[in-house]
Amino acid sequence: MLNPSRTYRRIVTTFAWLVAMLMFFPILWMFLAGFKTEIEAVATPPSFFFEPTLENYVQVQERANYLQSALNSIVISLGSTLLALLIAVPASYAFAFFPTKYTRHTLLWMLSTKMLPPVGVLVPIYLIFRDVGLLDTHFGLIILNTMMNLPILIWLLYNFFRDVPQELLEAGRIDGASFMEELRFILLPLALPGIASSALLSIILCWNESFWSLNLTTYDAAPLTAFIASFSAPEGLFWAKLSAASTLAIAPILVMGWMSQRQLVQGLTFGAVK
Repeated sequence: MLNPSRTYRRIVTTFAWLVAMLMFFPILWMFLAGFKTEIEAVATPPSFFFEPTLENYVQVQERANYLQSALNSIVISLGSTLLALLIAVPASYAFAFFPTKYTRHTLLWMLSTKMLPPVGVLVPIYLIFRDVGLLDTHFGLIILNTMMNLPILIWLLYNFFRDVPQELLEAGRIDGASFMEELRFILLPLALPGIASSALLSIILCWNESFWSLNLTTYDAAPLTAFIASFSAPEGLFWAKLSAASTLAIAPILVMGWMSQRQLVQGLTFGAVK
């Protein structure tokens, strides 16, 4: 007779694998399409067995500067994440350890800014960037990505900091620790998993951001999302080349996500079980 708990775990595990395969299939299909010819990529019914070719990857490299776009994505993602953390850490510290009756309202107001559709503020932001000379610059996208991700980072870090025992901070204050010493030697080491997962999430969000990249850059600061969009033409989409370009664009962040998935899950569940 089967153990009900074991049967339940098997059902849940099987269901999880099915969901994971369903979510991964588009990535696999895109990867395979990058090695097909244009005719094979749009064939109906789709061809699962084909002779792979590297022609699409060669043409992608000849048509666009992949390394320059990848470097732009790295600079923008890391720069905006670092700037966002420099703002979010002390802000979350103040919200978590020095709350007021307006703290919850302020946090909700900050989060509500994410509900605004970006296209609604495209024109004023474009005009401001044009007038101050931030169009097609790394610094402009760093500032914009920082402002977009800041509410999420503050909320995450706020919840992480709330799980840190205040007795430890009070002990540090009794021993004469200053604000910076308290933050550096007590709070940051305890909340490091949460800070690391927040940083990883910010990098992923910045890497995948496309709306502002397409509207505020042309060449000099164009990241990989703009690199992908450059393979759409007035005469239509070239699916094989588009798949090859997309594979090159997502490969770095996909590898980083796989390598850091344990730290990401650990940080996002930090303090969930006491």
